Order: sequence, then structure tokens, then C-alpha cells
Amino acid sequence: MNVEIEDLAGDTTGANSERSRPVRILSMSIEYPNPEEPGRGLFVRSRLQHVAALSELKVVAPIPVLDYSDPHRRVFRRSSAPRRRADELLEVLHPRWAYPPYGTPVNVLCLFTSVLPHLKRLRRGFQFDILDVHFGYPDGVAGALAAAVLRVPFVITLRGNEPIFAESRSRRWCIQWALRRASRVITVSQKLAEFAIGLGVPPERVRTIGNGVDTDRFRPLNRPASRDRYAIPQAAKVILSVGSLVEAKGHHRVIRAVAELVAGGVDAHLLIVGTVTRGGRPFDDALRRMIYDLGVGSRVQMLGWIAPDRLPELMSAADVFCLASDAEGWPNVIHEALSCGSPVVATRVGAVPDLIPGEAYGIIVPVNDQPALNQALRHALEKPWRREAISAWGQSRSWKQVAREVLAEISQVLKCAE
Repeated sequence: MNVEIEDLAGDTTGANSERSRPVRILSMSIEYPNPEEPGRGLFVRSRLQHVAALSELKVVAPIPVLDYSDPHRRVFRRSSAPRRRADELLEVLHPRWAYPPYGTPVNVLCLFTSVLPHLKRLRRGFQFDILDVHFGYPDGVAGALAAAVLRVPFVITLRGNEPIFAESRSRRWCIQWALRRASRVITVSQKLAEFAIGLGVPPERVRTIGNGVDTDRFRPLNRPASRDRYAIPQAAKVILSVGSLVEAKGHHRVIRAVAELVAGGVDAHLLIVGTVTRGGRPFDDALRRMIYDLGVGSRVQMLGWIAPDRLPELMSAADVFCLASDAEGWPNVIHEALSCGSPVVATRVGAVPDLIPGEAYGIIVPVNDQPALNQALRHALEKPWRREAISAWGQSRSWKQVAREVLAEISQVLKCAE
């Protein structure tokens, strides 16, 4: 089903025949998945796939040829990803780009000059109405420059890393410049909305639209069968932690908590799902040393990367899901765990308070507070949870709903631009 501009904006007069057609959107993100990194930016992909079901949408997803954050220290990347490919409902372009190290504003110019020729060529056959950019830096700033050259409105979605980038004065100025020029700034949490407003974006141009969840995939499954599949003892108290193996994700804090629980007589087991990814210093060896030093090798399994369609089994098998990270935007793994009926213990970061609005769904603890995390996990493993009610809450916000909310904002932008 394609949604026409008038339909979303509440104007069904059909007076403007040019606008009586599906919205044409060009989305851009360096975090969109590619064949070599299928687990990258899945939340971006999910939103765009559902928006594409209601509009005409293409994606430009640049791939770096110099990758300073590669965990294996392979700076030069010879990507085998095709330059153009079909991804379900989407046509995806993968231009290459290069940039200097240290994340300076030069990166913005490198990204801009790399993608602009592709955007110009693409526009000859695909007259997109708006540029939809994901993440504020460097994507958002490069997108703002491209939109100015192409003379199209643009929207930026902030997803969580922008306040970290803004700690640098030069990058903060770039982000501020782009956000103030955006026709709409979409944020996945209220904290990010406050960040954008604090940089001078008029509040009426800021909208908070949280992520959704794939309710067909993330749903409660048979717990005994899920445990048998992973050789998990039926009587064990199981904690699941999911995220890339970097220090900021807090897996080490959950390992320490499990060690204390076991010392206190709790039959606790921990499953860690994740792998080393670019964008952060590898922490997998440190985690393995900690597991050995704390003597919990028989209690902790590091499962590596698990395909998204297998995660519901682990989330259904777990007694509690734990995310002890330092910073997040909208942590989709929490949303997905809730949809599977798993209660959550998480740090107070990003949109976590929106995802866990009360004690019926989980427990929120301060960041980097080990005693509070230990106590919360002990309580969560002892408490009788209403998993059906947790699942109903988690499934109450789908990607289809998110897509309609995003398109409503884009439609309003386009009507104001007429």
C-alpha cells in the first residue's frame, strides 16, 4: 500500500495532481546493513523497510574504504558488497567513501563529496521529494549540505550517539548547523529531543518517534523447548545480555553480578550474545579473562553473533534480560526482549525509562552502579513476573505504526514547502 501525500497530511482534495502520488524519499545512512555487515543498523533497516511499504523509497548507504575502527586493525577495506542491490522492498546503493582518522569535520566533507555525485545521478530517474538522513554526525551534516545543493527539504533522525560527538566543539558546531536547517528533527527519545532543542532547534520542528518492533518475529516461544535447544538446564536462573563486545555495553558488569549471585547460592547462568564490531575498542579478551578470574566459566556462555530470527528463542528462554550499557538511544534489544515476555534490568540511559515505564516490566538502575545492578538482578530472578502482560506491552508499538508516524511528519514538511 502506498500512502499519498494528501492522505498523510489530512488533505484529500486532490487539487494538486503532482502531489497526488506516493511520497518519494531518498534515505541516507552509513549505518545501514550491507552483505559484509548484516547485523549493522538493523533498526534503521526495519524503519525504512516499513516506510517503503507506504511510499517510494531508495537508500544510499556508503561503505568506507579506510576503516580505522576495524577491530582486527585492517585499515584498508576491499569490500565485496555490490554497488547497487535489492533488499526486499528497497533499492540500496553502496558508494565508497574515504576519510581521515579522528572524526574531525573533514569527515563530513569527505562523505558529502563522495555521495553528492550519486545523489545527482539518482535524482535524474528518481525525483525524490525529500532527503531522510539517519544519525546526526557525520551523516546528518553531510545530508544538510547535499540537500542545500539539490534544493530539497531534509529531515534528520537522531539515534543516540550525537551527544557524544557533540563533546567536541567543532563537531558540536557542525551538528548544530545541520539541525537548525532541518525541516524536521526526529528523535528516538525525549532526551535526544531536549538535546536538539538545546542546540537551538525550534521545539515545533522536533518530534520524538521511538522505534518499533517486529511483532511477527519477537513474540513468546515455548520456554522449555527454547532451553533444550541451547542446552540450558530447565531449573537454572538465566540472564541474557545482548550487544557488541565493547566496554560501553556493560557485559563485564553483568558477569560480576552473576559471580556474586552464584557466591550467594543462586543457580545463575549468563548468556552473552554479540561479537566484536567496528566503532569500538574490542573487549572480548577482557571479558574472557574476567570470566576465568571470577571462576564462572561453567556459568557464562559467550555465544557470538546470533541471527535476529534466533534471538526470540534466547529471549524466551531467559528469566531476565539485562542491558548494563553506558549510553543508548532507543535500545531495540530491550524492546525485543519485552515483546518476547522477558522482564528487563537496564541502566537509565536513552529511552529506557520509556520502554520500562513501571515495575511490572523491569527494573532500572543507575549507570555504572554495580551494587544496584547486583541487587536488581537478584530481585528480578526471584520475582514472579506476568510474562504475558510484558509481551503485550512490548508488542504494543510496531514498525508499521512507526512508519505511519514518520510519513505523517514528512508529509507535513512537504505541504509546508509547497
